[in-house]
Amino acid sequence: MEIIGEDKLKTILKEQDVKVYWGTATTGKPYLAYFVPMSKIADFLRAGCEVTILFADLHAYLGNMEAPWDLLALRVQYYERAIKAMLKSIGVPLEKLKFVKGSDYQLSKEYTLDVYRLSSMVTEHDAKKAGAEVVKQVGNPLLSGLLYPGLQALDEEYLKVDAQFGGVDQRKIFTFAEKYLPHLGYTKRIHLMNPMVPGLTGDKMSSTVEDSKIDLLDSPSALKKKLKKAFCEPGNVKDNGVLSFCQHVLFPLRGKEGFLVKRVPEFGGDSMYATYDELEQAFAKEEVHPGDLKASVERYLNELLEPIRKEFESAENKKLVAQAYPVEKKKKPGQQGGEAGGSDELVPSLLDLRVGKILDVKKHPDAESLYVETVDVGEGEPRTVVSGLAGLYPMEDLQNRMGVFLCNLKAVKMRGVVSQAMLMCASVDDPRAVEPLDPPQGSTPGDRVMFEGHEQGKPEEELKPKKKIWEKLQVDLRVNEKSIAEWQGNVMKTKLGNVTASSLKCVPIK
Repeated sequence: MEIIGEDKLKTILKEQDVKVYWGTATTGKPYLAYFVPMSKIADFLRAGCEVTILFADLHAYLGNMEAPWDLLALRVQYYERAIKAMLKSIGVPLEKLKFVKGSDYQLSKEYTLDVYRLSSMVTEHDAKKAGAEVVKQVGNPLLSGLLYPGLQALDEEYLKVDAQFGGVDQRKIFTFAEKYLPHLGYTKRIHLMNPMVPGLTGDKMSSTVEDSKIDLLDSPSALKKKLKKAFCEPGNVKDNGVLSFCQHVLFPLRGKEGFLVKRVPEFGGDSMYATYDELEQAFAKEEVHPGDLKASVERYLNELLEPIRKEFESAENKKLVAQAYPVEKKKKPGQQGGEAGGSDELVPSLLDLRVGKILDVKKHPDAESLYVETVDVGEGEPRTVVSGLAGLYPMEDLQNRMGVFLCNLKAVKMRGVVSQAMLMCASVDDPRAVEPLDPPQGSTPGDRVMFEGHEQGKPEEELKPKKKIWEKLQVDLRVNEKSIAEWQGNVMKTKLGNVTASSLKCVPIK
């Protein structure tokens, strides 16, 4: 960590606990890179510092006038709950932590007068220079962007802190504060800076660039999908977002536990790295493959995020997320209606999922790995379904079994036999295991299978292969830690109850 004013910090430490503040504008959702400042805030709290977290809603309003005050108020609530969940997940004491909303004091008479006083001293040049790293630079800037550095400087005085903590991208604002606060008769503060984490694309991580960051509430399948896309060139340790996560998030939080890269024996077996430097050197020498690194990072990130996901499984927190970050559904011109009526959004109600009963099952005549099933899905005639379960699931256990079937895939010929639906299974690759999903007790063939929050949508008559609707929705289908099937945390169910797997947990549904 970089420090401006280290001598002053040492002097204060001899006399009292240091009062530190860290601020964040309540715009996009907090994301994984927030664990970088959180790990430092954890250090401050464990060292006995008094820490204030500022939710800069006024800054957010100035930066994005499209967000009304009532929406910003909800986002402040979300930020507080999310950050508390993050700190709890890494075992941080919260007794000396307090949260402050910027608008609670930034609209006061005294603060406003200080903004006017500051504006009489600061030149346009200095204001633009101070905000160069954090305010979008344009030829004809808005006045709000020029105010931003001054507001952040005044926060140090009005929060009555000894130090401000932020990323190295705040350096010019920090030096601006050191220059101008004494002109107002206020004390120069200490400034502490942590490094910025590159995004998954290799650029600066941003809450507004979806592909560059991992959201705290991303499902395991969404996490896997983003990591698969992440820039991680063999041997390249520069601008590598995956390695950067290891350096600035995982190694500091794991401490002496080290970092285990799991590999099959024929590719060298498992390797333990005690320090980040060891891991970086091994990656630079191409002793660690990008795929193995990503798989290890995925495993550790899921451990880190699972307590936060659980925190937000409550109905109250789900409602808060939906209200603070409403999703606008796009409709085609001239179309009305709800989820299924002209929306371009990918939602699971597009899938025609039904309960089916397997009336007969036999081996495929030309493929050892396939079964051919005759299935009643509530229509006049049974459907033929080809499943790749031979050798993975006993044929006799499928006979007369109830299952969940996807019925609007385009019929496809599999080694000479036309398959008219797909049996939905929980599936894991290592060790290989497959379990057909179980509909609730008492289900009958043809019962509709739906997802919580998407009950009203209508399925497509046939999923067009070119649109890849199934492929895009499937990445977020999983069974959770209770073996309950879900899509992005929304439970799969029928009118009688939840769809489950018999024993598998936290694995994809395919």
